[in-house]
Amino acid sequence: MSSELPPGQIAIDGFPRFGLTDYAARYSPDIPPMEIKIYGDVENSFSLTANDLVPLARRDQRSDFHCVTTWTSRDLAWSGVRFRDFYENIVVPKASPRDGATHVVFRSHDGFRARLPLEDLLADDVLLADSLQGQPLCPVHGAPLRLIAPAHYGYKSIKQIKAIEFWTDNTHFRPPALKFMDHPRARVAFEERGLWFPGWLLRYLYRPLVRKTIRLFERTVKE
Repeated sequence: MSSELPPGQIAIDGFPRFGLTDYAARYSPDIPPMEIKIYGDVENSFSLTANDLVPLARRDQRSDFHCVTTWTSRDLAWSGVRFRDFYENIVVPKASPRDGATHVVFRSHDGFRARLPLEDLLADDVLLADSLQGQPLCPVHGAPLRLIAPAHYGYKSIKQIKAIEFWTDNTHFRPPALKFMDHPRARVAFEERGLWFPGWLLRYLYRPLVRKTIRLFERTVKE
């Protein structure tokens, strides 16, 4: 965890449920079964279960969570398995991705979707997490399994993973919102908040929406 915040970020108390407003009402207190479809440009598709992850070494880490809308939750304690270990020990031997299958798409149970290049996902601090602050993930924060990619804005750290796809190009991905809002990498250090517009400019578009969006998502959890 860095002692300094990245450009344009403001630390807040707590760790709110947050996202595109269209997804606020899609919250369910029920935890879906831990069964994740692995497919795409691979030789063999398969379904991943919790038992498949048991042999992998667990990883505990503390990291900041940076939302693209400029808020940051600091020093969150996550636990899970590294995506790199999952890829090398499960995906490669079981699915046999084809050469060039380096475009990775994640899909959530609520219909949200995100993408990242495989090279970014193989970083040491990218987790498939099932625990937060020493407790099993709750539905609010993505149970049973979510992605945590601290170097990227939070919309890449998709909750409640339903499918992970490996493709040789990006034609299988459609952004969940306006195209300019989805950067292919969304690296916090480079302020890649979106496409076409500089990151510092998008701060002023997003920041006024933060408090209203937090309240909206809080209401849908309580209802």
